Amino acid sequence: MISSEQIRAALPLALGETHLPLQERRTGKVRDWYTLNDQSKLFITTDRLSAFDRILARVPFKGQVLNQLSAWWFDITRDLIDNQMVNIPDPNAIVARTVRRFPVEIVVRGYITGVTTTALWYRYSLGERSIYGYTFPDGLKKNQALPEPILTPTTKGDEGAHDERLTCAEVVERGLLDAATWEKAGTAALAVFRRGQEIAARSGLILVDTKYEMGLSTDGKVTLIDEVHTPDSSRFWKADSYAEKFEAGEEPENFDKEIVRLAYAEKGYRGDGEPPAMPDDLWIAASERYISIFEMLTGRNFEAASYPAEPRILENLKRAGII
Repeated sequence: MISSEQIRAALPLALGETHLPLQERRTGKVRDWYTLNDQSKLFITTDRLSAFDRILARVPFKGQVLNQLSAWWFDITRDLIDNQMVNIPDPNAIVARTVRRFPVEIVVRGYITGVTTTALWYRYSLGERSIYGYTFPDGLKKNQALPEPILTPTTKGDEGAHDERLTCAEVVERGLLDAATWEKAGTAALAVFRRGQEIAARSGLILVDTKYEMGLSTDGKVTLIDEVHTPDSSRFWKADSYAEKFEAGEEPENFDKEIVRLAYAEKGYRGDGEPPAMPDDLWIAASERYISIFEMLTGRNFEAASYPAEPRILENLKRAGII
């Protein structure tokens, strides 16, 4: 694993945005993407870090981790659902099939936890007992396992908009997806989540919850897109200390970007207004978390790509014949 000194040196070089000589550049919270042709797009995963539906910082090597880890998960879940991946021309880039994205994020939760306004524990701690269309009993404790993983969809909040909680019924009632498509998407999401929990357990981790994005491919198939089981999209805890921490009423040892959410929540920030300034040490710790989860899940050593990133990406795209 690379050292904290290397990460600190890379802080000013972290990839914030790209401007490649391709058509139709668009940006999301973390990715920039370009249209290649009618059938495919190029996605560049930057080092932007988003939490509480806000872009808060740039974290060195974060984009590389997200891109390469998602590619790894795409490969090992192909038997459960089709995905967008065509190839990986650069550590931060993916050529992906054109997919019409659903206007719904599919969040799967295995535990009652979280500090964001859409999180189960946050809503439960406010006294709510009917959440996402499920009824929860009194007496639950933070970070407690649910009897079975549940689907808790939200709207897709872009460009600073907050995600809105939905019930499974509302996804269809509002016309966001038809019943058959939602059934396929929900069934696939639960299957991928179970696969993720099994693999995480073998790595000494608990996959707590995650979000999936899906869409329809040009041939009408429900397709997994964006990213899978990364520290951005998922919550991971260390398995060997979970029971002891839970019984003591302490926070589990997390290996995801919850370290960032908790740091902001401690300052009273949950996404509204100007975010407070944070020290560089937080972003170095976040980078180390991202790299650690990559290595623990894949069993591979993380090989840091060079910075600055855009010249390297451009050269690799030229080699691949994309530019």
